[in-house]
Amino acid sequence: MGHRKGKVFLQEVGPRDGLQNESRSLSPEIRAELIDALADAGLSRIQIGSFVNPRRVPQMLGTQLVWRLVNKRPETRYTALVLNEKGLDQATSENIPHVEMYVSASHTHSVKNSGTRVEKALADVTRMIGAAITNGLGVTAGVMCAFGCFYEGPVSIESVLRIIERFEENHPDEIVLADTTGMGQPQRIMKMIESVERITGIDRIGIHLHDTHGMGFANLKAALEMGVRRFDTSVGGLGGCPFIPDAEGNISTERTVQTVESLGFITGIDVKQIIRVRERLEQLLVKSLPTRKTEPDPELPAKE
Repeated sequence: MGHRKGKVFLQEVGPRDGLQNESRSLSPEIRAELIDALADAGLSRIQIGSFVNPRRVPQMLGTQLVWRLVNKRPETRYTALVLNEKGLDQATSENIPHVEMYVSASHTHSVKNSGTRVEKALADVTRMIGAAITNGLGVTAGVMCAFGCFYEGPVSIESVLRIIERFEENHPDEIVLADTTGMGQPQRIMKMIESVERITGIDRIGIHLHDTHGMGFANLKAALEMGVRRFDTSVGGLGGCPFIPDAEGNISTERTVQTVESLGFITGIDVKQIIRVRERLEQLLVKSLPTRKTEPDPELPAKE
C-alpha cells in the first residue's frame, strides 16, 4: 500500500466550467442529477453553476433551480461563481453557502470575459468579497490567467500578487490561481506558488489547471511538490473559457484522482463512479470525452 501522504481536496467544476463551454445546454433538472451523482462518488466540493447573464453564458440558465433541486449533503461544500454584485445578490438570496469570484491578471482577457478593465474589476470584487463575508458566505477569490494570457503572453508575478494583496484586505477563505489558458509550465507554477505563499500561507492556495497544451498534469505535480492540496478538476476533462479560442480542457477528475493517489495521497473519491458520470455526460452531450492519456507522466521538477 505504501505510506499515505495525507488528503488532497478536489473541487469538481464540471457542472459550471465544464458545461459552460458546450454547444448543448443541459436542463437544470439534469444538471442537479449530475451534481448528486458527483457527490455520491465522494466529491466533497462541487461548483454547481454560476450566476451570470444567461445571454452571455446560456448554458448556466436556471442555476437557482439547479440549487433548489440538488440533494444537499451536509458534508459537501457547494459553491457558485458570481461575476458581479447582481450575481452575488442572487447567490445570497438563494442561500448558496460558498461563492467564488475572479479577477483576471490580463487586461485584454478581463475586458473580453467581464467587460471591464482589471482595476475596476479588482475594486468591484474586493467590495463583493467584503459583502459576501458580512453575509456569512464562504468565499474563494481567484486570479484568472495567472500563468499567462492567450492575448498578452506572459503575466508577471507582481501583477498577480497585487491582485491577491487586495483580496487579502478581506481575508477570503481561499485564493485560487487559475491557468485559464493552459499556458502554465511547472517551474512557473512553482515560482508563483512560492511568491503567493508568503502572503496567504500554503493551506489557503488552490490551483485551477487547464490541460490545453498537455501540461496540466506536470503542473499538478509541481503544485503538489510545493505543498498545495486543493485543486479544481472537471469530469471527463470538460471545460475551458468561452472567451479564449481553443482554451478547452480542465484536468480531468478521474485522471487527477488516479495521479494523486498513485503518489500516495488520499482523495476519498471513487474513480469508477466518476467514469459512470462521464459516460452519462457523453450520452447527454452526444460526444466523446476522452481523458488525455497520451503524454508521459513527467517527473516532479526540482524545487528551486
